[in-house]
Amino acid sequence: MAVSAEYVVRETASNLWRNRLMTIAAILTVAVSLALVGAALLLKQGAANAEVDWQRGTQVQVWMAPSASSSELHAVNTQLTSAAYVHGCVFRNQSYDYSEAKKILTADESQTLTVADTPSSYRCVPNQPEDAQLVVDRFRGQPGVFKVTAPIQAYHTMQETITVLQWVFLVIAVVLLLSATVLILNTIRMAIFARRREVSVMKLVGATNWFIRVPFMSEGMIQGLVGSLVAAALVFGLHAVLNHLGNVNHPDAVLTQMRMTGWEVLWTDTVVVLVGVAIGSAGSFIAIRRFLDI
Repeated sequence: MAVSAEYVVRETASNLWRNRLMTIAAILTVAVSLALVGAALLLKQGAANAEVDWQRGTQVQVWMAPSASSSELHAVNTQLTSAAYVHGCVFRNQSYDYSEAKKILTADESQTLTVADTPSSYRCVPNQPEDAQLVVDRFRGQPGVFKVTAPIQAYHTMQETITVLQWVFLVIAVVLLLSATVLILNTIRMAIFARRREVSVMKLVGATNWFIRVPFMSEGMIQGLVGSLVAAALVFGLHAVLNHLGNVNHPDAVLTQMRMTGWEVLWTDTVVVLVGVAIGSAGSFIAIRRFLDI
């Protein structure tokens, strides 16, 4: 028997309506399962964004001795400007650093500090966070330099934490995807099991396997599509909530640094929809096989 598009559409719509409770169950299973998968992927992307943001914020401070001469200041400035591993530097004079120090120090400590005793500084951003150590090694002990500071240990700790988080979110996404596949497959199998007599009758009257299989696969594909669209909407809602919380938080807050662009969310939703359609179609294909062997 030839499989026509009209037959597939008619049978698919009829099956979905006649078995609407099982259809709703399958759609909800797809939606919940893939929403969790999409959330895990979204959080993994957010962790990657936070890592990039933290890398951009890596800063090295070259503190100049209060007694440093103008020639020593000029020499350090020239070397920093010409260094290939330094992206850019900003010079802060003694008055500026003194004002900053007063905000950090206690009242007793700030009273003993004067502008003349406060070191000026070059605040530099390395090309790569790993280059911070090069700046420290190059300028530590140079004439006129009081000390060089960089959050090297903090960066390494942060990098290890982000790597662990990304792997955790990836493993969670994979486990949830496998769980979603099993749940969706069982839901579709139950729906087809309830109609096994219908399949047997079609086989007895001479219907080919593909004539029987295509409407079921189309049904599973639609269930997967609708469920994955619901999951994509839930993922987009999660993105909106995270971005809103990021906007109202401090710029250095984790949720602020995890904010994602619309394209990143679109990529995640596209993956969710494609996986839903693929699982729905493949689940129907696998579930119908046992009832065709009669």
